[in-house]
Amino acid sequence: MTHYALAIDIGGTFTDAVLLGSDGQSFVDKTLTTHDNLLDGFFTGVDLVLNKAGVGPGDIDDVVVHATTVVTNALIERKGPPTALVLTEGFRDILYIRDEHRYDMYDPQIEFADPLIPSDRTFTADERTYADGSIGKKVDEDEIRRIAEQCRDTGIVSVAVSLLNSYRNGSNEEIIRDVFSAVAPDLYVSLSSEVAPQMREYPRTSTVAINAYAVPITRPYLGALIEELGQRGFSQHPLIMLSNGGVLGAERAGGMPVRMIESGPAAGALVACYFSRIFDIPDLISFDMGGTTAKACLIQQNEPLITGTFEVDRSYRFKPGSGMPITVPSIDMIEIGAGGGSIASVNDLGLLKVGPQSAGSMPGPVCYGRGGTQPCVTDADVVLGIIDANNFLGGDMKLDRDGSVQALTRLGDELGLSAEQAAWGVFEVVCEQMASATRTHATDRGIDYRGLPMLAFGGAGPVHACMVADLIDSTKVIYPPMASVLSAFGTLVTPVQIDLIRSMVANLDHLDWQMAGDLLDSMIAEGSKALAESGINEADYRFGFAIELRYVGQQTEVHIDLPDDPRKKQDEAGIRALFEAEYKRQYGLKLDGMAVEVVNWLVTASGPQPDRGSSAVRSADGSVKPGERTVYLAGKSHAVPVYQRHQIAAADQIPGPVVIEERETTIFILENWTVSLHETGSLVAEKQGA
Repeated sequence: MTHYALAIDIGGTFTDAVLLGSDGQSFVDKTLTTHDNLLDGFFTGVDLVLNKAGVGPGDIDDVVVHATTVVTNALIERKGPPTALVLTEGFRDILYIRDEHRYDMYDPQIEFADPLIPSDRTFTADERTYADGSIGKKVDEDEIRRIAEQCRDTGIVSVAVSLLNSYRNGSNEEIIRDVFSAVAPDLYVSLSSEVAPQMREYPRTSTVAINAYAVPITRPYLGALIEELGQRGFSQHPLIMLSNGGVLGAERAGGMPVRMIESGPAAGALVACYFSRIFDIPDLISFDMGGTTAKACLIQQNEPLITGTFEVDRSYRFKPGSGMPITVPSIDMIEIGAGGGSIASVNDLGLLKVGPQSAGSMPGPVCYGRGGTQPCVTDADVVLGIIDANNFLGGDMKLDRDGSVQALTRLGDELGLSAEQAAWGVFEVVCEQMASATRTHATDRGIDYRGLPMLAFGGAGPVHACMVADLIDSTKVIYPPMASVLSAFGTLVTPVQIDLIRSMVANLDHLDWQMAGDLLDSMIAEGSKALAESGINEADYRFGFAIELRYVGQQTEVHIDLPDDPRKKQDEAGIRALFEAEYKRQYGLKLDGMAVEVVNWLVTASGPQPDRGSSAVRSADGSVKPGERTVYLAGKSHAVPVYQRHQIAAADQIPGPVVIEERETTIFILENWTVSLHETGSLVAEKQGA
């Protein structure tokens, strides 16, 4: 009997659906994202793949996994409900003062994103928790009652609470929640001591503010999803993809939406790890380009880089510090506004500009015929002849090529170029932007990107990946099966996992192991509860441990994965040795004789690695001859062979330029590259003479 698992990934432009059978068969499809009601697009995708497979909701007996942009959309669009913030008296301007750092020292007109919660919805409580966790002044319940009444009576929907030093002792925050529950039970309340129990007031407050802002959106959304899945006959409660590269039960994920921000991109990075193991390539670049954004992630030793802090809504996309910080573990990637829907225009200097603004799915690029008037990257690909307007989504979604030509003609007139020249300019600019982002991301992390193979996926990724690889000196690009919906597939090869972190600043040489053990025990208990809620059997619980340390007096800590449970070994010397080895790797030296202090303890609670995968695509016999069409490349028209992906045989060595089409995406290979079929069904392009 075949068991089925279902995955739905809602992106900024398309919603991707994957149905995977235990026999290795897979069924995939794409539909435009319905931003007014994301669940409409969700269930349209569900119906498409179920109908293809000839199965019903009752046959889905493995898992239903969901990656979504709902939190990201809420933050970028600033369309969340009225949210309030409760801080310690004397600290009401934390979100405005930030950390006092300037992300650009030489810009006199520096700008920051406005706080999600303005000062007129910020309240303070006369309380004090000391740095050691002792309570200097208990919160005044009458004062909190008045604040709760004011929030209730002025239409506040959600409240964030971030008291000074509450990461060490959250009892005052818990009193505030209890009072709000009694006075205004309909309000959502998020506590920093639960959402982000870490030192540093501004990042912790920013994180809980973001969580509070998104909770009134995610809880009803996921509640409606659970309800409709049940009404349609699905027996499985959905699992939600998180930013850290794990999945978690929808009920718990809905209460912690700050963990869902990089939901879809994280799934893409995890599936890149999956293919790095299949190909035995420990280090590679994950390149995911969709309709709205492009994401690059570095895979090292078959694992993605993880960061404890990332930012959203940056004022300047490449400048750390210009956005809102979030202190939850997340896969470390760079994301820029460069997708198929990115809008091309002429800037004030008369130069071609692409993105970051996107036409999304509505109206979308001009060629979608949904009212769009501004030329986009997909329009350029159509005008160049790389994308066949009559074969988009296998012909189910006809594109308006004439509309694209008219839009690129208008753009070209501003630049003194023909429509084809303008389209090639758009293609080059967007590829250089993605290459530049990848270089920046790798260089900032001390990684030599040159020569690293690239895994290309997403709806627009296979169209542009070969040129991006060429620009960053990569010599191999892998185009996996299901490339267009690979992030959705990634959610099905991802374990249930939650990453937890707690601050406990202490000298490593004089560590209170009893206190550290209690802290680790509390995280293990929280992780166990999350695993149980996600359907994992206790016998399958797995726990990993890590620690973040720094030399005394320094500001930035270094992350160290611990090989054993530190509660059992209590090996300060071993931990110091690991720290100094990693410190020297990153900075080129170590400081002998300098005291080392612990900043954070981390626990990863996870279930078993899913044993799911798709069967390899069978090779063709090589008897089918390719078609041909005119493609405009670098100022010249070329007669380029056009293959259907299923026509390519194992023995083929196809030289570029060449276009390879499949229903959900198009692969474009440059001149001086050769593409062949791998035994896994992946296509592999390699640069000649490299």
